[in-house]
Amino acid sequence: MLRHADIQDRAVPGPAPTLTRATLLVLCACVLVAQAMVAAVNLLIPQLAASTLHPTPGQLLWAVDAYVIVFAALLIPAGALGDRYGRKGALMSGLGLFAAGGAVSALATTPAVLIAGRGLCGAGAALIMPATMSILVHLSPPERRAQALATWTLTIGLGGLTGNIGGGLAGQYLTWRALFWAVVPLGGLLALIVARTVPRTPSRSDASVDPVGAALLAGALLAVVYGIIEGPGFGWGSVRVLSAFGAGAALLAAFTLYALRAAAPLLDPRIFRSPKLRAGTLGIGTGFFGLFALFYVNPQYLQYAKGFSPAMAGLAIIPVTTGLAVMPKLGARLAQRTGPRLPIGAGLAMVGAGLLLLSTVDKDTPYLVYAVYLLVMSAGAGLSAPSLTLTVVAELPAHQAGLGSGLNTAAREIGAALGVAVFGTVLASRFHGDPRDPAQVTAFTDAMGVALGTVGVVALLAAATVTLGYRERPAAG
Repeated sequence: MLRHADIQDRAVPGPAPTLTRATLLVLCACVLVAQAMVAAVNLLIPQLAASTLHPTPGQLLWAVDAYVIVFAALLIPAGALGDRYGRKGALMSGLGLFAAGGAVSALATTPAVLIAGRGLCGAGAALIMPATMSILVHLSPPERRAQALATWTLTIGLGGLTGNIGGGLAGQYLTWRALFWAVVPLGGLLALIVARTVPRTPSRSDASVDPVGAALLAGALLAVVYGIIEGPGFGWGSVRVLSAFGAGAALLAAFTLYALRAAAPLLDPRIFRSPKLRAGTLGIGTGFFGLFALFYVNPQYLQYAKGFSPAMAGLAIIPVTTGLAVMPKLGARLAQRTGPRLPIGAGLAMVGAGLLLLSTVDKDTPYLVYAVYLLVMSAGAGLSAPSLTLTVVAELPAHQAGLGSGLNTAAREIGAALGVAVFGTVLASRFHGDPRDPAQVTAFTDAMGVALGTVGVVALLAAATVTLGYRERPAAG
């Protein structure tokens, strides 16, 4: 447990600490590891499905989503915890939880234990990500801050690529347990390096942790995702599933009422009075909704339908990384010339169009064609990302800049969790066989096409809503 006396950042006598190259590298290494584990498990789905755990399709979805659900639900309160009691201590505690989650996952003998371990890793990541960004901001002088944050953002993208490659290599040459065991020494080593190289930064005694608000918001998200994932198994009209959706709505309403009355709420719902903030948050979630639906099925399609090895399937995601790396600069320049509406509307439309193109592939589709479709989708996500991110930060007052950062990342992770849940649910409702059986590959790709098409339509509808949110409104007068 984090205690004020244990991890509070104290003022250091002498000159204020600055961001050194060693500190920047270790902070980025922490981000890289946390982000890599979001993607790596997707490459292990075929191996997990055939393992002695004998997971059901729903349990496989939970093994992927447990990480991002806990990550998203705890991100904002974890950031506030670090601000109040010490960012360095929060970072080291997060690395410890991350390593512990890896050990629990590696030792799992049942799907439930694996899911619990993944959730523990997600809690660690929720402490790691905001702490690294806050430390960078506090240690960087104003003239170097943008460059440091650009490096931090680039590391998130590299983490996705690293996770795909690492998961693919583990799937081909090692086992899924070996990947999770690797997290344990990595987390411990990074914690030791953080202890030696990262200086403490001033804490904020006024930062609100708000455990009640955090519990209500986390419960609402968990209930909704539970209903989506378990719908095919228990029936969409079953008492269990309808109760889950009802509980999610009730908890969200309770959170809203509580936050409107609380003196220092975790998240003040009144900030969403801004149409652009609502649109920006939805837009960020939409991009990751589509991307993570793709990340979930990509290794299965390439291994089951195309016969790729796990390592080749990990490398085959490079077109996605290319689009996400190259297009943000173009998107930022376009926004400067035309305003944010064009790059956002065009980018999110490309995400939806890319998903619809991907829904047409089958076992005979050449990889080059598939790669072009991947590039269309990822280029759209990259084109819209800078304007969406800037919107969420710019629409909040300056003293809530930290909240803007947390809201950005939370929207990404919630979108990711819902993308995996919706895609996996549609796939499970359409395909009940074994995709490893060559005789059932066509049925698998047909079901995959329906699921990707569903996600694509949802993404296009969300894109239209987001674009409308950016229309200019007449000034009140």
